[in-house]
Amino acid sequence: MLVLAAPLVVYAFSAAVELNERLVRWFALNEVWQADELPLTLLVLACGLAWYAFRRRAEAEGALQLHAAAEGRASTLLARNRELSQGLIALQESERRALARELHDEIGQCCTALRLETALLRRSERDAMLAAADRADAAAQSIYQLVRGLLHRLRPAYLDTLGLVPALQELCESWELRSGIACVFHAEPGLEGGDGEGDEATAIAIYRVAQEALTNVMRHAQASTVRVVLARAPGAALKLTVHDDGIGMDPARPRAGLGLLGAGERAAALGGRLALASVPGAGVTLELFVPRPAANETKAAA
Repeated sequence: MLVLAAPLVVYAFSAAVELNERLVRWFALNEVWQADELPLTLLVLACGLAWYAFRRRAEAEGALQLHAAAEGRASTLLARNRELSQGLIALQESERRALARELHDEIGQCCTALRLETALLRRSERDAMLAAADRADAAAQSIYQLVRGLLHRLRPAYLDTLGLVPALQELCESWELRSGIACVFHAEPGLEGGDGEGDEATAIAIYRVAQEALTNVMRHAQASTVRVVLARAPGAALKLTVHDDGIGMDPARPRAGLGLLGAGERAAALGGRLALASVPGAGVTLELFVPRPAANETKAAA
């Protein structure tokens, strides 16, 4: 409608004021300045501007298409990276499980055999042999404790046998003994029996994030108390909270460590998220939100 209305308005205005006659008289008066050449010049200028605008529009559309294609490739690469991260985490846990089994089967049996031999040596009446047996027995016990510690770090036995909540309880208790920092663990009622703990990947992710958070507290926080809470969150999700009363940190400051980055990747691989809040001098609060698998939600609803 505008395309048709504009020429009609111009025609009506030109007819009313006799625009052409006025222009002819004005050109005649200003012939010395060659004013009658202005319409053709302005027409060429308008065509040039129209061509420039058309070219710029084409370039802008091309740039938008390239930007959209780049965003699509970036989204594809991001999804692929997420898949690779999830596969890497699963492979890491598988290797840890295999290494823990090898340590238990091989080194553990060797330590047991060594202790049996020292028990036989103790039956001798010679003092030197008894002293040697005591030293060998002490060495065997030291190796055995070292192996147990490695096994626990690689693959917590409680996580496979008893479930997530007992494993977190044992993690907090053993960490408290090593660090000398009071660590309180609380699980929401109903989670102790395994309800809502999720599948193996979810349990491993929550356990590893708690492990990394406690490691950071021991290294950097200078805290006197840590509180670890496992609870349900709105939307059938699990929420892990680790809060310490240490010196705190600046969340906006870049962190060089890979621990929290790995924790964030674990959360993202499961469709969850990791949040870190802190005020310098007021401790750090780490929150992990992990959605429950659909199978567990159906089971809980039933």
